[in-house]
Amino acid sequence: MIFAAPLAHGQTPPSADQTIYVHTSPLSASGVNIRKFPHQVQVLRSQDLTQNGVANATQALSQRAAGVNLVNSQANPYQPTILYHGFELSPIQGTPAGLSVYINGARFNTPFGDLAIWSLLPSEAIHSLSLEDGNPVFGLNALGGAINVIMKNGFNTSGGQVELSGGSFDKLNANLEYGKQVGNTAAYVDLNETHEAGWRNAQSSDIQNFYGDIGWHGPHAALHFNATLANSNLNGPGSVPVQLLAADPAAQFTGPNNITDKYAKFSATLDDQLTAKTSLQAVIYYDNLRENLTNGNGANDQPCGPGVNAGYLCQGGAGGSLSTTLGGAPIPNFLPNANAAGYYSYAQLNLNTTNTNGYGGSVQFTNASAIFGLKNNLLAGLSYDGGFTNYGAAGYIGGLTSVSRFYYTPSGIQSPGYLLDEPGTVPVNVVIRNAYYGAFISDTLNLTQKLALTASGRFNIANIALHDQNPPDPNAPGGGLTGRHYYDHFNPAIGATYDVTNLLTVYGSYSEANAVPTPAELSCASPQDSCSLANFMSGDPNLKQIVTHTFEAGVKGTLVGPLESIIIYNADYYHTITSNDIEFLQSPYNPISSGYFGNIGNVLRTGFDAGVHIDFNKWQIYGGYSRIDAAYRSNFIEHSSNPQANTNGDITVVPGDHLPGIPQNIIKLGAAYQATRRWNLGISFAAQTSTYLYGDPANLTPPLPGYFVVNLTTSYNISSALQFFGGIDNVTNTKYYNYGTFSPTGLAGGVYVAQAPNYSNPRSYSIAAPASVYAGMKYNF
Repeated sequence: MIFAAPLAHGQTPPSADQTIYVHTSPLSASGVNIRKFPHQVQVLRSQDLTQNGVANATQALSQRAAGVNLVNSQANPYQPTILYHGFELSPIQGTPAGLSVYINGARFNTPFGDLAIWSLLPSEAIHSLSLEDGNPVFGLNALGGAINVIMKNGFNTSGGQVELSGGSFDKLNANLEYGKQVGNTAAYVDLNETHEAGWRNAQSSDIQNFYGDIGWHGPHAALHFNATLANSNLNGPGSVPVQLLAADPAAQFTGPNNITDKYAKFSATLDDQLTAKTSLQAVIYYDNLRENLTNGNGANDQPCGPGVNAGYLCQGGAGGSLSTTLGGAPIPNFLPNANAAGYYSYAQLNLNTTNTNGYGGSVQFTNASAIFGLKNNLLAGLSYDGGFTNYGAAGYIGGLTSVSRFYYTPSGIQSPGYLLDEPGTVPVNVVIRNAYYGAFISDTLNLTQKLALTASGRFNIANIALHDQNPPDPNAPGGGLTGRHYYDHFNPAIGATYDVTNLLTVYGSYSEANAVPTPAELSCASPQDSCSLANFMSGDPNLKQIVTHTFEAGVKGTLVGPLESIIIYNADYYHTITSNDIEFLQSPYNPISSGYFGNIGNVLRTGFDAGVHIDFNKWQIYGGYSRIDAAYRSNFIEHSSNPQANTNGDITVVPGDHLPGIPQNIIKLGAAYQATRRWNLGISFAAQTSTYLYGDPANLTPPLPGYFVVNLTTSYNISSALQFFGGIDNVTNTKYYNYGTFSPTGLAGGVYVAQAPNYSNPRSYSIAAPASVYAGMKYNF
């Protein structure tokens, strides 16, 4: 399905007989007619990403792509988690990835945790973005599908553009792009700077991006070299207890919560037409990500109380084991005075550093020779993706400020605090190597002019080795972090399309995909020695790989409607069973901010998408509806802060319980109107029904309410070179939430909240942005 942006001045609208090609592998030259591809494909062009003036890939997916919703646990607008048909793709550790991402044919998921950090990629430099279902050629993590991104270059982008904009919450954005072709060579560059202070306390974003491409096109070959550089500093206040939100909607619960990323990626692509029917495509890449995470929370370690351990801290407070630092030394009760409400001012600071190097490449051959006189498109190739990561983590005990609830180092204590070394929290220093190998093939055979058969498959091999750099620690499980893991799986797919008419195609398919546990998950798979949400690591138990089995069927087509309108439509049904799904489970030993990864059995994700896009006269209209039913199919017991947990703090998940964070119904509508040759107007609507809170997989408490949001946009072309644009997001100032979970309350694990001193409701929400305005200009040269 194609979603189109409002037409620029002088742009030609699509025609009913326009042929759309989709990529059947991450390497961009491998395209087949979308009518012959037996899966749902959604394509966003560069114009679609700028619907709101400033390009934003994740926002465009949220507003335009069927089956997509966003959640935001960090409460930073540049750190959303993308959910597609219930499969998650996050920039934050602790969320198993269910989508694979490729940029110009190179894998974008990070080697350490399979993250996709969209703030590292300048959206203005994206030429096209496609969301594809059910294609195992896209390798590991393509459980729910794959996102394939093609960047701009000097051959498809000519001239320059300067863009400046600003708006609510001190938001400023500046972008410069320029592309030029001289003979058979071309160059493209994009520079971007973004700043936003945010609508909540301790919420801010500073991002710098660079993307450049140099290319050469010869008589039968094309060669491109490109580079991506990024620097980001993001602060997110996270979720907040609802009673604190009621008293102060801008408040954060505990802090600091900061992630800084420095990123560099270099790649080269080759496309060589060897003969009239045979071509070769290849890509090689290297990237480096340096991430520092600082996370302040309430402390699990509290005064031991009277008795033999008086004067010290204990895990969980009175009655718990002694809190210890390196060498087993007990930690003194260095803040012995509770406030009038009985709260002590202890906090835990988690510091994580990740230095990860990714490298690899892929090569494929494509052949379009007929077989027995039948049209055929064949591709086959090999891929390798490797990683080398140095990871360090530590937890410290210090103080918590009384009003802002920020971690601080009390006087007389070495900064940043007492280093924790106890069951549940141990210092980490580990080296990780991972190597992923793939062999893939895909063939589309036109059995008749109307009937096409596609068969594909990929064999994945994964080797993961962890090497503990610390000496043996009695508080860590036996063996420490050192371990080796091997996985392999063959993923087949088969499907067919049939052109009922030139305007209607029906299709159906079956496919499999797999995802192996990431190094982060393998190193945090023990409840006895759990990790914080900031990625602490523990022992090295094995986890099973995830495998999906998907059936898909649908219709798609393009037709001419009334008033010479062009109507593009689709409807797609999917049914996916996931075996050995992995979730981040709460630790029973350090429940405030710690957990571990575990296999939880089978999960069913099923539903359908329906969408339409209409172009006529001066109007463009789109609409979509998605039904998503994501439910567990196995029993398991989980420790939880859920207020409905039993006396042991456990909840029982049974088949039929719905996954948290996934709405059952999503509606998206939008329209663009060309009021004059120079003036364009736009409106978009997005609505979704309620979702269960993270921490409530048993569906024991009321869900997070659904919402309905309206955005307005406008642009005016002063000339062919100069455009002014503006808009209002959330024009009705709807108060809604895009993430929900539970926070500890009371003296047993809670922290004192001056704005709501008697808060007792553990429900904790991340509040979305209120009404905001922005305006800007674009100058083309």
